[in-house]
Amino acid sequence: MADMTESAVFATLLPIFREILDEPDIELSRNSNALNLPNYDSLAHLEIIELVQRRSKVKFSLTDLEKLKNVGDLVDLILSKSAK
Repeated sequence: MADMTESAVFATLLPIFREILDEPDIELSRNSNALNLPNYDSLAHLEIIELVQRRSKVKFSLTDLEKLKNVGDLVDLILSKSAK
């Protein structure tokens, strides 16, 4: 995923969130988080992170994951990991 753009990362994330949350019409923004996304719970979080790692071919450390507060943080993390 070298040279990814924010738009490309959102395009990767959107189907993952729609699949895991079972919400085919959901839209994501940088401010989307567990409080404003339907069906988002701790299990959904784990499943989303696992799929993101597999599909984007990046690996996150526990420290990385602890810093995530919203989708924008996840996008930034993917961009930083894919640039390496």
